[in-house]
Order: sequence, then structure tokens, then C-alpha cells
Amino acid sequence: MTRCAVYGTGSWGTAFAMVLGDAGCQVTLWGRRQELADAVNKERRNPDYLPDAELPASVRATTDPAEAAQDADFTVLAVPSQTLRGNLERWAPLLPADTVLVSLMKGVELGTAQRMSEVIAEAAAAPRERIAVLTGPNLAREIAARQPAAAVAACADESVARRLQAACHTPYFRPYTNTDVVGCELGGAVKNVIALAVGIADGMGLGDNAKASLITRGLAETTRLGLAMGADAYTFAGLAGMGDLVATCSSPLSRNHTFGSNLGRGMTLAETIAVTRQTAEGVKSCESVRDLARRHRVDMPITETVVEIVHGGKPPMVALRELMSRSAKPERR
Repeated sequence: MTRCAVYGTGSWGTAFAMVLGDAGCQVTLWGRRQELADAVNKERRNPDYLPDAELPASVRATTDPAEAAQDADFTVLAVPSQTLRGNLERWAPLLPADTVLVSLMKGVELGTAQRMSEVIAEAAAAPRERIAVLTGPNLAREIAARQPAAAVAACADESVARRLQAACHTPYFRPYTNTDVVGCELGGAVKNVIALAVGIADGMGLGDNAKASLITRGLAETTRLGLAMGADAYTFAGLAGMGDLVATCSSPLSRNHTFGSNLGRGMTLAETIAVTRQTAEGVKSCESVRDLARRHRVDMPITETVVEIVHGGKPPMVALRELMSRSAKPERR
């Protein structure tokens, strides 16, 4: 039987642990709090994040990272992206030498502007052939309800991607394989930034034309950056690109969309953070995505605008006027 360790008891970590269990894996879910681990083990539920989702008997929880790591074929990382490096440096000595490290995170590290697979490679001293990414339009609450969804299992080694695909394939969760790790990670990270923009537009009361324009031009920004970094353009037309972007920009279950909507309605950054229970990755990653674009000399005006609103305090209406008044140009530039 395939053994999996899942580090992170938030919504997506818990939901993916459920998927792995339903696919026939033996899963150990790691979290910091004993009371949550006890609830998972006794009640088969995560009362804090997914109280209505019943976890299979093959999923158990622990607060001991070494216990979670024992004999794990796959080590799944589902912590906030900006905490990954510090956590993984502590966990790395505990992990089996041949475990596949799987990132569920959709962010870019502040300061280094590194993708999560790059952080994993450094923090765990792991080769890229042993690092995989699971991404796509995967809203945790829908998956926890076992509603149909598709995803992408990406790894530089296609055989590893196929192993991950088999480990999480269920009647309601259909993963596809891809070897374009760069493109898959960028699609997941940048879509959070675009979802903030769409949320802001919603909060401002703008219409569907504006939101569709932001989604489409946001995809163009993502693709430009991806191509500059060696990604495959086709990836951005697939589940890791357009699929994830549409789900995150259009769903009320999206944390980033909700966060942006609060900003668009006039709440301050501090007020919005105060009412947000879970991590909205785009809030911090928008700065690192902007830095990544500047390093590669890629024009990303929507991303720049989101940073100005979220971290620069620019009023959304002022930012909108500036974005709309940029010089006219061909669509494919």
C-alpha cells in the first residue's frame, strides 16, 4: 500500500489527504495542534476547516513530524508558501531518502522570488526528479464534498508524475500528468494575484465585461512570464493555467477573490486581514510575482496594479483609471 505524509491541516491539506485515502493510500496528516489531531482520529473530521467532510479510516493525524514521515512514499507539503522554507529545513532530516516531495502550494517566495519547487530543492537538498507539483482548479470545499474535479500532477520525471497520478486518482478526482513544472507552478501562483484583481473589481461593483477582461489579460501576463522562464505555452491553456484561473476568479469559495472583494468595497488591508481566517496566498505573493516579472523584464500591469492597491494603499478607483489609460497596443503584446 502507498504511504503518504501530508504536512498541513488546513482546508486543502485535509481535502487532499481525503483524496489520497479514498484512492487507497495510507495517510498520516501532520498538524501543530493536538486537539485537531484528536478530532481527526476520533471523529474522522477536521472541525476547524472542513467540519462536514468525513475522512476515510485510512487517514490519521499526528503532531509528531517524524511519525508522519515514517516510510512515506509521498511527502505532501500543504503549508503557507512563505513558511515553507523554515518548516522544511526542520522536517528534511526526518524524511525518507527516496520520498517524492509534492507541493500543493501556489505562491512565490518573498525575497528570493523562487517557485515552491525551487524552495523545496534547496531546503530539502532534493533533485528535481523527486519534486512534484499538484495543481489545477481545486477549490478545497468542493473536493471535500467529493464533487468532480480535475488536476495536474507535474514532475520533471514523467514516471514520477504518473506515480502521483495513480496515488490520487478517485472516481471524483481526475489528475492528468505534465512535465512542465515551471508553467504549472506559475499558473497557480499568478492566478491568485489576478483573482485579487477580479475580487477588487467585484467589490467596486464593476460588471462582467471588466472581470472577463481582467481574467483574459491576466492569463496573457501569466503566459508572457512563463514563456520568458522557459515554460510551455500550452500549459497556460490547460488545467494549471486557464482552469485554475477561472475557478479562483469566479468562485465565492476563493480566498483571494474574497480578499480582493473586501478591498474593493473600501476595507483597508488591516481590516481585510482581520476578517480573513485562512491564508490568501496572492496577498504576499503579488510582490514576489512582480519581482519575478521585473527580473525577467516582463510587463505585468495587472500584477503591478494589485501590488499598488494591496501594499501601496492606492485607492482602487485611481488604480483602475491608470490601468485603463495605459497606451494602446496590439493584443499579442
